[in-house]
Amino acid sequence: MRIIRPTVICAVLLTTPLWAEERPSPMQPGEAWESLQFDVFGTDSLVETPGALSLDAPFRAHDPALVPVRVTQPAGGARIEELTLMIDENPSPVAATFTLGEAMHPLDMEVRVRVNAYSNVRAVARTDGGDWAMAGRFVRATGGCAAPAGKDAEAALAHLGQTRFQPLSAETGGGDMRREAKLMIRHPNYSGLQRDQITLLTIPARFIDLLEVRQGEELLFSMTGGISISEDPVFTFRYRDNGAGEIVVRAVDTEGVEFGGTFPVPAG
Repeated sequence: MRIIRPTVICAVLLTTPLWAEERPSPMQPGEAWESLQFDVFGTDSLVETPGALSLDAPFRAHDPALVPVRVTQPAGGARIEELTLMIDENPSPVAATFTLGEAMHPLDMEVRVRVNAYSNVRAVARTDGGDWAMAGRFVRATGGCAAPAGKDAEAALAHLGQTRFQPLSAETGGGDMRREAKLMIRHPNYSGLQRDQITLLTIPARFIDLLEVRQGEELLFSMTGGISISEDPVFTFRYRDNGAGEIVVRAVDTEGVEFGGTFPVPAG
């Protein structure tokens, strides 16, 4: 008779669920979305549109305050004029709304968000033809909006507004130069739900509520942000180079502090 050792059984039981949980999870039905879609978009008939828009996010977040969310669309898709990131169960479900310039088509953008409870994370897009598209994932995370800040207030304020633009790659296709780049901004993006770890007092909300990114005078994207965008926001995106040779960034936070800069883009 063949004997199966307990250690083998334990190994199978332990490894299989962990492997399975790495798979992306489709969105789950929830009451929050039933009212949110009408309140935010003025319609109650938004549905997922496979093939028109995709959203990638981890099934189980490693850090609920720094959850990467990437939104993409196929090359032949309609141009997206406006994109809204929603986190259904967050205290402020609208994470950000982006207005997108023509050079961002087809869309490929990643941003880090806070997820406060097990929730659907979704992207809702409106095309230049007035049509809607939606994609999303169910993300397991808790406490992202109230998670302690990564730096104390003094350190955060000392570096507030420092902005870096990093070109990552460039490729030519169809006569156009398509670039990938990363924009990094130092800002605590306080949610209003965090506590000072020394005084235990609630830290007032303070976050970037306006961001504009241009190549020369042409708009790449603008963002109206909220408390669900992570501390020290990072935006990774692809765009069609218009030859301006520079990226201009302007950001304003809820205290009215303005920052940004002009960054050269290497040729080729």
